[in-house]
Amino acid sequence: MLPTCIRLLPETLVNRIAAGEVIERPAAAVKELVENALDAGAARIAIAIEEGGIARITVRDDGMGISAEDLPLAVARHATSKLGDEHLIRIATLGFRGEALPSIGAAGRLCITSRPRGADHAMTIRVEGGDVADPIPASGPPGTEVSVRDLFFATPARRKFLKSPRIEAEAAEAVVRRLALAAPEVAFRFENDGRVVFDRPGEDLEARIAGLFGANTAEGLIALTAERGPLALSGFAGGAHLTRASAAWQYFIVNRRPVIDPLLRMALRVAYREVIPAGRHPVAVLRLDLPVDEVDVNVHPAKHELRFRDAAGVRALVIGALRAALAAPAGAAPPAQLFTPRFLAERNAAPKGLSEAPAPLEMPAHARPLALPLASPPAVRRLDPHPSPRPEGDAAASAAPASAALDHPLGAPIAQVLDTYILALAPDGALVLIDQHAAHERLTQERLAAEWRAGGVRAQPLLIPAVVEVSAAEAARLLAHAEALARFGLEIEAFGPQAVLVRAMPAVLGTPEPAPLLRDIADELGESGVTTALAARLDAVIARLACHGSIRAGRRLHAAEMAALMREMEATPRAATCSHGRPTYLRLSRAEIERLFGRR
Repeated sequence: MLPTCIRLLPETLVNRIAAGEVIERPAAAVKELVENALDAGAARIAIAIEEGGIARITVRDDGMGISAEDLPLAVARHATSKLGDEHLIRIATLGFRGEALPSIGAAGRLCITSRPRGADHAMTIRVEGGDVADPIPASGPPGTEVSVRDLFFATPARRKFLKSPRIEAEAAEAVVRRLALAAPEVAFRFENDGRVVFDRPGEDLEARIAGLFGANTAEGLIALTAERGPLALSGFAGGAHLTRASAAWQYFIVNRRPVIDPLLRMALRVAYREVIPAGRHPVAVLRLDLPVDEVDVNVHPAKHELRFRDAAGVRALVIGALRAALAAPAGAAPPAQLFTPRFLAERNAAPKGLSEAPAPLEMPAHARPLALPLASPPAVRRLDPHPSPRPEGDAAASAAPASAALDHPLGAPIAQVLDTYILALAPDGALVLIDQHAAHERLTQERLAAEWRAGGVRAQPLLIPAVVEVSAAEAARLLAHAEALARFGLEIEAFGPQAVLVRAMPAVLGTPEPAPLLRDIADELGESGVTTALAARLDAVIARLACHGSIRAGRRLHAAEMAALMREMEATPRAATCSHGRPTYLRLSRAEIERLFGRR
């Protein structure tokens, strides 16, 4: 085969190739345009998209505008007014490469109308598939309006790999949400197909979080501030109880730049590792401010990842500040928003499916706290194997004699430790320690799966339908799967742009709080970033339902309830682990106990 001749590619083709690196989807174009508006000093930015941004993107701002002389340079590659440091050490603006507008113009139909403050009129310039027209006079208020139509019409290979308009719209909304959190003092308005998703005035960060996250999520956040040399950390982080099924609710802002940085995400994960369950993710909005020459933002064209000069210092600051915020002693009064009435109600909710029990804070008549001559009594309740019947004749309060229970593999319950773990005595004398929440979670999951295989999960209509506030993206995601969710016994319908009405819940779950359940299912459905049939995510959704319908840690159980739980574990497949793969019980034989005490 003869070698081909080397030739220079046409400038238009070069621009289209380069555009694929900078503008890989409509959300990337939205990001670049909004960043330009922020760099222009805008006090209000309005973003509107159609068909996920594929058909049209419009960004209007009231910033300083672009002069008629500079408009042709604005759409030329590697031309910028933002970069004053040719050594790339002190970069103080969001944009600096001079690639965004020419890349968008090379891939779509770009129109820029801008009027500097004090100018008599505006000017418009158009770029279609890389072909630049001459600027012409136009009408328009001070500021800039950028319109992009038919994105990727000039690069059809890229366009065919785009997701559905709904998925692309969710990605664009996530980008605008990050930028709105990074600049809360700027008013933001976001529209999707003519529908206003959010419209926030200029405000402080706390109000911006409440407006974008919703009051139910924002009220569980803890404010934090910390400093380490030139590094300053501020923002809000969720208490240990406020977790989500994905990391989509974690926002990092470095010098007013929203980033998705692996070092910061790792620091957040390490800080929460010992206080939240595996597989759960904390909610956080963290702002890190440091000298511009202490961080390198010229790592990736999307400018999401950074390099810190003092990476160890940044990591230590984030981990230390978060651990300090989460380490309030149990006897200290927590922030008023840390334990909300809704959270306490969910934590103390009586379980369904085993037996109806009295309020969890009532001490059963047949459970006596052990008082040893130590500094404080241990959190253990010893169970009487022959309890006296309750005055009202509640048969569930009676427990079978321990000798009868010893015929079963897990044995008989003898105590509850920390209101979370059941201590049992096995027939061979081994001690069995059962995590009541993990065990019941597996049992609930298996019952749900069995009902699903039998034709659908039985629904229990709510006496009063519940309204659950969610984001617009979560509402669209849930309603898109409403028919399939009904087969799980979860009946929902639309209730405004950012709310869902719940009419029925799976009967096997009892009466869990619907809001956390729906938000977690929305996260599960959106975790992969693609539209999939709900049946394809069967295990994940059933596991999420089971988690919310199970006995909580800290729930006091009667001896009969403990025994019923253990007997059902013995008859249920996969009962040795919970839905997340954690063990549901530990068994300590005589040999293992003697080894722990050094007898062997």
